[in-house]
Amino acid sequence: MKEDIMAKAAWKRPGSPIGRKGPRKANPAYKRRTREPWTPADVSKLKQLAKGNTPTGVMSIKLQRPVAAIRSKAQREGISLRPVNRSPYNRQTKTAKRR
Repeated sequence: MKEDIMAKAAWKRPGSPIGRKGPRKANPAYKRRTREPWTPADVSKLKQLAKGNTPTGVMSIKLQRPVAAIRSKAQREGISLRPVNRSPYNRQTKTAKRR
């Protein structure tokens, strides 16, 4: 009865990745490179991938870094991750406004 009232430990909660075994734990999409410095080659590859309109999820696998790390580095370096080939249907032209 006491266990029902008290909060469960983090590793006992359903959905917790702590202590989990399986493909998501054994073979992550990228190896953890926490706080590992960016090399000039990494930055140039990031620029190349951003220029090619590569999604950030694919960039994270190719650069083996988390998506958040890629976004923050791109912002610090002034690299735009916004796709160049945007849909023309949402744009308003001067001729469309006159109608």
